[in-house]
Amino acid sequence: MSEYGTAIGFAPEEIDLAASTRQARLKWVIVVDSELPPGRAANAAVCTAVATVKSVTGLLGEEAVNANGEHYSGLPWIGCSVLAADAAQLRAIRTKAAASPGCHVADMPAVAQQIRVYTDFLATMKEIPTEEMDFCAIGIVGPRNRIDKLVGKLPLMA
Repeated sequence: MSEYGTAIGFAPEEIDLAASTRQARLKWVIVVDSELPPGRAANAAVCTAVATVKSVTGLLGEEAVNANGEHYSGLPWIGCSVLAADAAQLRAIRTKAAASPGCHVADMPAVAQQIRVYTDFLATMKEIPTEEMDFCAIGIVGPRNRIDKLVGKLPLMA
């Protein structure tokens, strides 16, 4: 469920592992602050991905098995583009996505990378108004055409 009470994800009958990622009804992107150093950017993208997979049903495909019979965890069958934006673009995209019906937004507030104790993070979050929040990354899942409009021509994260 999104924070607005709307279930976002795929019903079992919608999951088509033989289809191109571009044929999926929903699109998933992660937008990372382009000014972050590589380690913090990777951390922000991974944390956002984990939060997204927990909240959006049907993103992961079934596990893969190689020729030796070894098993590999399922990966996102719809794919996930990791894009870069400056802090102002990131905040603007997040604001639009959060207000867009049918979109799920997973945030990685900048304060999360500054605090080592989760209860301290929760307490700090209660003190920061949305309009003053800085973000390291956001994950967005929603209707393909809506996501394309939100992220425009952002470049892939380098």
